[in-house]
Amino acid sequence: MRAASALDLIILRAATARARHTAMSITMSTTTFPPSDPLTWKQADTDVHVATRAGEFAGFVEFDGTTHLARDQRGTDLGSFESLDDARDALEGANTPERRPSAFSRRLRQVLRRGPHRARA
Repeated sequence: MRAASALDLIILRAATARARHTAMSITMSTTTFPPSDPLTWKQADTDVHVATRAGEFAGFVEFDGTTHLARDQRGTDLGSFESLDDARDALEGANTPERRPSAFSRRLRQVLRRGPHRARA
């Protein structure tokens, strides 16, 4: 087995830093807004109210003359409600992110926890 040269150590450090940066990018791209960020409401028209969270579209409530229809950020129908407040509450509940990690993020943590491995000659 040969001793690690200075160049080998530099390459190892760069690869480790790159792996950590990649992991951070993956983690950051899959995060959602915390439920503590409140919805911000704006009236877009006399019968349309639009919700945003941290500047991102979160859904809307539309009054069709008899009932308030709520839809989330993907356009999914959340139901019909008698009052605007009930429709807003439904949208707030629909936008609460789930807190379960994906299988990919668990596997990524396992791989990163092991640390860098030396290549075999």
